[in-house]
Amino acid sequence: MTQTKIDTPFGTLALRDSGGGGKPLLLIHGNSACKEVFDGQFAAPELSGYRLIAPDLPGHGASTDAPHPESTYTFAGYAAAIEAVLKALEVTTPAVFGWSLGGHAALEMIGRGTPVAGLMISGTPPVAPSVDSFMSAFNIDPEAENLTAKRDFSDAEATGYALHTGGVNGQVDPHLLAMVKRTDGRAREIMFNAALTQGFIDERSVVEGLSVPFAVVNGADDPFLQAPYFDTLTAPTLWARGIVRVEGAGHAPFRQTPAVFNALLAEFVASL
Repeated sequence: MTQTKIDTPFGTLALRDSGGGGKPLLLIHGNSACKEVFDGQFAAPELSGYRLIAPDLPGHGASTDAPHPESTYTFAGYAAAIEAVLKALEVTTPAVFGWSLGGHAALEMIGRGTPVAGLMISGTPPVAPSVDSFMSAFNIDPEAENLTAKRDFSDAEATGYALHTGGVNGQVDPHLLAMVKRTDGRAREIMFNAALTQGFIDERSVVEGLSVPFAVVNGADDPFLQAPYFDTLTAPTLWARGIVRVEGAGHAPFRQTPAVFNALLAEFVASL
């Protein structure tokens, strides 16, 4: 296991790498999270035969804030940052698990031609670049404050966000809470506003055009998603298990039901 940092045009990016000669499995975290959110996967016996790689996105975790935030804190910018990490590690065609924002970055990366062995997403509805698509995919209360896009968090807001995104049994991991507070607030603000105003790759079309296996594993109680939206996707390479909804899990099934999730992830990666 190594912890290292890589200098890129998007900042100095921190990285956790299990090493070894196994098939590479790239884990991409979500908004205001960090690589340690995947502790349960790095410790999983089912995944010990793979080379797990988890970077901190720019402006997150132990990575530096982006030197060019307007172009980096977007789906495309995060995709480019991940590509820079893979290039530095000389990793080609990894299996990919993308959580929430990490899934959008993975879809952007694949849509622009970066080869992968297969893709699993969680908490990431593949959306078309339109407000209508966003509204049909996400649970967005127009009368509530949108913390996903808020630049500056109070302590209470940081705790609430950490709890709803990755809490386990109503508790927040102290390190993950600290990383929510550490996140460059511009990353939230720019990412959300850019998605609505500048657009992004048509993720529905990316899924429709995939030539590699594709899996969706969502928490059955994910508060951010409209679950029926996933049934409207055209996904020719969808895993034989279909759209998986894990009972007893919310937005982060890989943390909230790790035994169930790790078995599913190991099964999917082994099938590639």
